[in-house]
Amino acid sequence: MTDATYPTLSYPMRRTCPFEPPPGYAELRERPTISKVRLPTGALAWAVTRYRDVRAMLADPRFSSDMRHPGFPVLYEHQVPAPGFSTSLIGMDAPEHTIARRAVAGEFTVQRLRRLRPRVQEIVDEHVERILEGPRPVDLVRAFADPVPLMVICELIGVPYADRDFFLKISSTVMNAPSPEEGGRAMVELTDYLDALVGDKERAPTDDVIGRLAARPGEPGVPGHKDLVGMAFMLLMAGHETPANIIALGTLLLLEHPDQLAALRADPARTPAAVEELLRYFTIAEIATSRVATEDVELGGAVIRAGEGALALITGANRDPDQFATPDRFDIGRGNHHHVAFGFGGHQCLGQHLARLELQIAFDTLFARIPGLRLAEPVEALRFKDEAINYGVFELPVTW
Repeated sequence: MTDATYPTLSYPMRRTCPFEPPPGYAELRERPTISKVRLPTGALAWAVTRYRDVRAMLADPRFSSDMRHPGFPVLYEHQVPAPGFSTSLIGMDAPEHTIARRAVAGEFTVQRLRRLRPRVQEIVDEHVERILEGPRPVDLVRAFADPVPLMVICELIGVPYADRDFFLKISSTVMNAPSPEEGGRAMVELTDYLDALVGDKERAPTDDVIGRLAARPGEPGVPGHKDLVGMAFMLLMAGHETPANIIALGTLLLLEHPDQLAALRADPARTPAAVEELLRYFTIAEIATSRVATEDVELGGAVIRAGEGALALITGANRDPDQFATPDRFDIGRGNHHHVAFGFGGHQCLGQHLARLELQIAFDTLFARIPGLRLAEPVEALRFKDEAINYGVFELPVTW
């Protein structure tokens, strides 16, 4: 059997149901071997969708995360790194990655983030208060799911209070720009802002992630100025998009499954398990798990040649029936939390504990303080981010 036996599917793929992965994921997973998909650039890349193959690929040092490698599977031409491109932590390979990750890992421990918990609770409470005091229906994305993670990122990287309105506005424009031109201008403006912010912290270190790293110049693995700017930008992108989309989609899914929501309300101790199931069910981001082979690798019954790109489609892996019984059923009592929503291996998401903290506080508070919360429009009327790599919903009108 050769890859030519099966049709070459295109990636990204469109969902036909808002609560299910694209049908092509299951089709790829059920093929005897992994096969290739065609990217928007016209290039071909291997698509890895089975749980065991995804984990094997993400743990294999023969797959590089560095976009500067020829053959790296970028989706669009503007993603190709320019000459002199400085890679961030997410795009480093060992041993450089190992040293750099070790230098910053202490900022994301459960113990350190526990100290952030009261402030996260305050941010969530403030936004719920505004919802209750305002008109109804309300768009939960704009009023809650979007701003809460952004405000937490402000705390994390130390954005001064005086700058937060600007920061929230420009960050939202980068995420949801109506045109590539406007998005590009916002990206430049945000990068310039972060460059100045890092410079300020280098001159007068502050008690936040960027400030504490800026106070350790010259230590092995500690990012220099340019890489600190890149890290601040990476924290913003990763720390906003995933929790924002999960808050909105998770609220929608729980409202559509009143039995599961009733069980959660009856026993808030089940919230951590519910968050894990939501992360598995609605895997948000896949672009960070793209790789390129640096030597020939046998995987999933095929040989990926050196210089060929591969996509670890973790949405498909998290719905693999060989790993998860009845994987398309949403069940907060599932018990199997070995999903790969945060990746796997050496590049597993540094901010996963922060994301879990935010999500647990957001859901506990939202449903406790607004017990009558319900959708203001049917699911069929909602607009989903079908074309985006990071799946979500544009608006979520709710009332109570």
